[in-house]
Amino acid sequence: MWDALGRGPLAGDAQHAKYARNEVYTMVPRFAAIGRENPTVTPIPGDVVLFDFAGGMLDAAFKDDQGIDQDAGAIDLAIFYGRNNLLINGDVGWVPGNVYAAITDGLAGMAEACHDVWRSGSVGERLVYERLDG
Repeated sequence: MWDALGRGPLAGDAQHAKYARNEVYTMVPRFAAIGRENPTVTPIPGDVVLFDFAGGMLDAAFKDDQGIDQDAGAIDLAIFYGRNNLLINGDVGWVPGNVYAAITDGLAGMAEACHDVWRSGSVGERLVYERLDG
């Protein structure tokens, strides 16, 4: 992730999860094949999680909706802002993600903004991951 961010920001349309509960995420093109490292199926508030969905794992309609239908798969970059999350998908079962960072400052304000995405919708919202060196 660090190397990918060194090539520039990763960004996309913000979406609120349907099944995982308190999650806002964006899908970006696969920048690498990612193995399991620090996996979880029960992320806690402040967890920043990466999911690597290889080709064939994502529903065709979902890929079309996300604008990634031409790709073999995608990387899901997610932030979790509340408790009681469970990463299970009715189509494929457990969906472990790699926790690679934690939000420690400003979590309450971020949670409020994420909840607003749930209540008001995500149209026009973007989620941007950027590496700030120095």
